[in-house]
Amino acid sequence: MNAQLRPALTIFALLTLITGVIYPLAVTGIAQLVFPHQANGSLVTISGKTYGSEFIGQQFDDPKYFWGRLSAVNYDSSTSSGSNYGPMNPALIEAVQARIDALKAADPDNTLPIPVDLVTASGSGLDPHISVAAALYQVARVASSRGLSEADVIALVNQHTQGRQFGVLGEPRVNVLLLNLALDGSK
Repeated sequence: MNAQLRPALTIFALLTLITGVIYPLAVTGIAQLVFPHQANGSLVTISGKTYGSEFIGQQFDDPKYFWGRLSAVNYDSSTSSGSNYGPMNPALIEAVQARIDALKAADPDNTLPIPVDLVTASGSGLDPHISVAAALYQVARVASSRGLSEADVIALVNQHTQGRQFGVLGEPRVNVLLLNLALDGSK
């Protein structure tokens, strides 16, 4: 038995050292050297104040801000998840209708069609982006709430529109946190 136990414990200790210590330290070190901003959470810091991460959605419900996607996890990044509701689930229908009502209450004169990403949650529940159509849908409300011209707000939306990843993947999108911070800095 000793002849089998000793090699097994040696291999166990060696693999624990390699996979539990050396590999994680190497990956962390490389990430800190090559991608320090991303490795540290992609935090948005302005004048020493941290406002959040570029890649984790936040809740904005004040009419003077652009609103992001709904979150099935109340914007809690420790429980990233979608709602997993099917299209016929009454809970999904209620959530969509509640968001439609909130959008209409905040901007009753808006007759544009409501983009789907403003009334549904993303797969992670933490999507930091909205479509360009979702941003443009909100321009009149935001401009009116801030006393800005719609043209100025559209210009900010255009400045903060990110193209397709690698020029081919996904659709153009707008980071809600960065856009709202730009709005705060514009007045």
